[in-house]
Amino acid sequence: MSIISNSSQTFFQRSLGQMSALREAIETLQTQIATGQKLQRASQDPAAAARLRAIARSEKLGDIEEYNATKLSQDLTSAATELAGVGEVIARARELASQAGNDTLGASGREAIAAELEQLSEELFTRANGQTLTGEPLFAGTAGGPAYIRAADGSVVYAGNSDAGSVPVAPDTAIERGVAGPQVFAFDVAGTPTTTFALISGLAAALRGGAADPGAIARDTLAGLDVALDAANRSQTVVGTRLAWIEVVQQNQFDRTIALAEERSLVGDTDVGNAIARLQQTLTALEATQTTFTRVSSLTLFNAL
Repeated sequence: MSIISNSSQTFFQRSLGQMSALREAIETLQTQIATGQKLQRASQDPAAAARLRAIARSEKLGDIEEYNATKLSQDLTSAATELAGVGEVIARARELASQAGNDTLGASGREAIAAELEQLSEELFTRANGQTLTGEPLFAGTAGGPAYIRAADGSVVYAGNSDAGSVPVAPDTAIERGVAGPQVFAFDVAGTPTTTFALISGLAAALRGGAADPGAIARDTLAGLDVALDAANRSQTVVGTRLAWIEVVQQNQFDRTIALAEERSLVGDTDVGNAIARLQQTLTALEATQTTFTRVSSLTLFNAL
């Protein structure tokens, strides 16, 4: 009797264990189908869970880099717009200087040119203090205040720093956010340091009667304005190159985002079709197990007599 009792107990335990495992598998498959996620807890597959965490970290970092690239593109576009305007101002100032260099030009003509040069100087000052869409100075480097200020004597002075600052936009890749003011507006003419502001304002003052030979000063200023225009164009080229670089980076970011999404789906998303097929198989197995258990457990030795 003890042998029969032990065998029966083992059968019951084994059958109940099998049915419990099948029910647990069914619940797991149903949850996977309902949520679309393979893993409900890390203990189900530690290796896959670790990979999903690594993918999530990469996606968060990618989101930050994408934001940085978008913001940097906006800032550089604003800088390019201002630099194009600076180039136009300098080109117009050069035209006026060429006209003022004509010795036949009368005093009233020089006065009119001086007035326009003063207006151009104000526009140049405004563009030099241009801001990003979020209100940050474009040409002040990493300084938070205006790039240029007016000194007590009316001269224009740089108030920023020489560090343009860089923005991380991809792993091991950072792009400078702009150009510092001195790169655009400061240079040497015949070995003498000067600025675009000084050239234009100095010529305007000379034409208003501040010099004995304003025509000669106007002709001398032409060379300086050529250098000023070269500096502005060079800065515009630098900004344009960085914008093109950002476009490449953004395309790479897009490709990387897709690759991460595909990997995350492969590792963590439920294959619904496969899961439904397995669920049906498991339900059938559970039904068969329950039927077998019911039939076998109802049998006794008296049935064989």
